[in-house]
Amino acid sequence: MDETEFWEIVDRTRVAAEGDPEDHADLLTERLLELEPDMVLDFARHFEARYNRAYRWDLWGASWIILGGASDDAFDYFRCWLIGQGREVFEGALHDPDSLADLLDDFDEEIDGDGEELGYAADEAYEQLTGVVTPDLGIAPAPQEPEGTPLDFEDEAAMAQRYPKLWERFGGAVD
Repeated sequence: MDETEFWEIVDRTRVAAEGDPEDHADLLTERLLELEPDMVLDFARHFEARYNRAYRWDLWGASWIILGGASDDAFDYFRCWLIGQGREVFEGALHDPDSLADLLDDFDEEIDGDGEELGYAADEAYEQLTGVVTPDLGIAPAPQEPEGTPLDFEDEAAMAQRYPKLWERFGGAVD
């Protein structure tokens, strides 16, 4: 499976789910069940590589503003959700996290931002197809610390300056 096929599966299942992350995860699992186990592993590698790429302080800062605060787990689930938004949003966010203010059309704080289940879709499909747990994918693990310079998420003035568009759109309302 190449990168284009990976993103096509993500996009088609997201559109079919009408943006609901839980439905998206279910539809993604169903779609992956139509593939051979090796293709599911390829999908998992693509997903995991992007998940690891998104482990960055600047992106965590963006998620902090969008979500009104983001613990380690919340940031993990945000990265899964971000992948689920498709290539344009994902790559745009990596290029400039503040651009998420423009890239995210509608953001429903009740359902958006948490794609935990998306992160399990390939594992669930592989296990259903083979009866065994997903093997090691053979890709480098995520670093211990996020990439980049740490941010003080509690410093509202610094966050507003670093992410002016996100701050304006999401109001910097940290719980």
